Amino acid sequence: MGIAFVSRLRRPLGLLLVPAMLAACSGGLTPPDDIDGAGVSAIRPVAEVSERQVDDMGDTGGDLTAYPVEEPAGRVATADTAMMTPVTENKRLPMIDSDEAMGISQAPSGVLTVPEGGVNMDEGLGVGRVEGLAETQANEIAEGNATQVVVDGIGTDTPQQIGQPDMIPMSEAGAELGTAAENNDYLQVPDKATTRRKAVDEEQVAFLPRLNNPMQLPETMGGMPALEKACRQRLQKLGVKFRDVPRISKGRSCGIAWPVELSGLSGGIQIKPAAQVNCQITEAFARWVKQELVPSTRTRYLSGVSAIHQMSSYSCRTMNSQRGAAMSEHAKGNAIDVGKIVLKSGKAIAIEKKGFFAFREKGLLKSVRSDSCKYFSTVLGPGSDRYHKDHFHFDLRARKSGYRHCSL
Repeated sequence: MGIAFVSRLRRPLGLLLVPAMLAACSGGLTPPDDIDGAGVSAIRPVAEVSERQVDDMGDTGGDLTAYPVEEPAGRVATADTAMMTPVTENKRLPMIDSDEAMGISQAPSGVLTVPEGGVNMDEGLGVGRVEGLAETQANEIAEGNATQVVVDGIGTDTPQQIGQPDMIPMSEAGAELGTAAENNDYLQVPDKATTRRKAVDEEQVAFLPRLNNPMQLPETMGGMPALEKACRQRLQKLGVKFRDVPRISKGRSCGIAWPVELSGLSGGIQIKPAAQVNCQITEAFARWVKQELVPSTRTRYLSGVSAIHQMSSYSCRTMNSQRGAAMSEHAKGNAIDVGKIVLKSGKAIAIEKKGFFAFREKGLLKSVRSDSCKYFSTVLGPGSDRYHKDHFHFDLRARKSGYRHCSL
């Protein structure tokens, strides 16, 4: 019975020993408390630091009496178990972004009060005063040192310019910016509008093709076709003097898409007056003169050709100017008429029927007329009909059969 009684008391005694051990281990700690009316769930040490521990802390840079500590009533702190109590400063430091740090006071009613001189952000950040662009320009205008043109009276009927932009000394680097003033010692400061306009002009010159030279404009943008460009390159090799002229268009039957104005041939031969024709007839005519006419005149007259007088080039008309007739090749700039040939010796040979004793002239005209069929598809002249009794007619009429009409 005694043993049974002891075993029954062992369990209650064990339950009492556990709280006693916990209380002994948690000496110096207090249960949760309220701080400033707010509940705090963590425990904090309350033991006071002994004088010996304070001396061992060394120099803290201030008077420790300014940081009072409290000791719980009825408890004496020991050196072995004491812990330093959190201290509270007498003067609280303001937050960096708080109104107190920025110098803005708050009225009791909760309304913010701005200082009389305003809020100085630079002073609050510890930097010096910065002068704004508008303030700088205003000071320059007031002192008469504006670097830009100043206009007064904007919004009125009589605006006027005040002063002139500053002048800076000329230097080697600044010489590229503009033109020197009258005294050749100073350079005018270019304004933004002038600089921008100059940049745009330079860009256009650099990248845009020149409209007065159709060979530089791509064919996809309405430029000259490749065949026309190749033809002009051949004219240059032949020594032909010509220039491109604007498109000629007059109805559906008349016009030249890419006309040239022929003014001279190789060897200093002049075309009088200048003829407006297409490039193809110009090339054929230049080859005929160089390879047939000039050698024939040198053989018979020991002289070259000085000038060729043409009677008709582009002309919007029918064949032989007859009503109801088909349109002439002149209407397409595909024909040229020659009325007189002038030699360098000064002799002029008219294209007309010659007398019986004019052997050299008749031989020259017959020779160049027969040889011209190698260059043109149509050749007419004196003896062909009454319309061509005083000139040679050359054209490049295209015929389906490839037939060449050469009336000799």
